[in-house]
Amino acid sequence: MAYAVAPLERLIEQFERLPGIGHKTACRLAFHMLSADAATAADFVSAITEAREKIHECPVCCNLTDGTSCPICSAENRDRSTICVVEDPRDVIALERGRDYTGLYHVLHGTISPMEGKGPESIRIKELLPRVAEEQVQEVIMATNPTVEGDATALYIARLLKPFGVKVTRLAYGIPVGGELEYADEVTLRHSLEGRSEL
Repeated sequence: MAYAVAPLERLIEQFERLPGIGHKTACRLAFHMLSADAATAADFVSAITEAREKIHECPVCCNLTDGTSCPICSAENRDRSTICVVEDPRDVIALERGRDYTGLYHVLHGTISPMEGKGPESIRIKELLPRVAEEQVQEVIMATNPTVEGDATALYIARLLKPFGVKVTRLAYGIPVGGELEYADEVTLRHSLEGRSEL
């Protein structure tokens, strides 16, 4: 007879539902939570509950926030002439970590993917168009991932923005810093050559 404790099995199953978490890691997390003191476990549950109740999409850029608008849209020192379009709220965090970009964002919450049944209406494209039309936007940076879906989404949005007369650019991609040419694939090498800049 297999050893099983129903509440423990349920906890492991819930951890396994998280992206990137396999059975062994789910077991480690479950046992860690069981060994934690009651206050730590309560804080963990409270943090999940609070995040689920308070976090929503910013009505301006569709990023995540717990206020009326996100801190980036509310900041007076941001460059309002530039909007960087990203697929996911995690992309905003990654770009903000670099501290080089000072403009605004627009979060799509996905990409156009016919194979998954996701068309333009499935992501936050329609929210971007009024922003470009009504605000003093001069450039829209397409920062979707360099995948087939990311490229298709960037091209689709670029076509929609053409009548507005704004500059639409795409993030450069190629050989990563510290990478070696011999390990780069052909597509990456081609993009690196096409996106080369003058020294």
